[in-house]
Amino acid sequence: MKGGYGSGGSGAKIDRKVVEKNRRIHMKSLCFKLSSLIPKDHNFPKDALSQYDHLDQAADYIKTLRERIESLKQRKKCAMGKEKYKEVGGEMSNEFGLPLIEVRHQDSILEVILITGLKKRFMFYEVIGVLEEEGAEVVNASFSVVGDKIFYTIHSQAISSRIGLEASRVSERLNELIQQ
Repeated sequence: MKGGYGSGGSGAKIDRKVVEKNRRIHMKSLCFKLSSLIPKDHNFPKDALSQYDHLDQAADYIKTLRERIESLKQRKKCAMGKEKYKEVGGEMSNEFGLPLIEVRHQDSILEVILITGLKKRFMFYEVIGVLEEEGAEVVNASFSVVGDKIFYTIHSQAISSRIGLEASRVSERLNELIQQ
């Protein structure tokens, strides 16, 4: 009888060891997938971080993304006119002074987003003219009116990929144009 119990008990121990080993392999695989999704901090080599450090880095990154989402939601509400004003020092002031301009540049592509009020009028062709003078070819331009705001979106690309576009110069010139 003792031999029967011993062999049955060792089989259960082996099964637990295999299950635990498989669980650890699975967890290691999941941690690797998680760490591959998080942008790496250039201060540390990838292999120098422990598994705990990878998890800590992932948690920090998720917190940063949540904060960014909340910030973007707030900006969207303000831009859409739902929260036009906030109190600053006992006075009501416009949170985002209009017109607003944002220039995004990636490789040879330039995207210009312009938000103005209905009262602020300017010539749209002048904006396109600035882009063309700076070496951009307008690929697509659109606008929409939401409440008391006009949203313009202009997609352009560099006429010559060798020369490219200088986004800061375009942004500077467009800011000068819309502030007139």
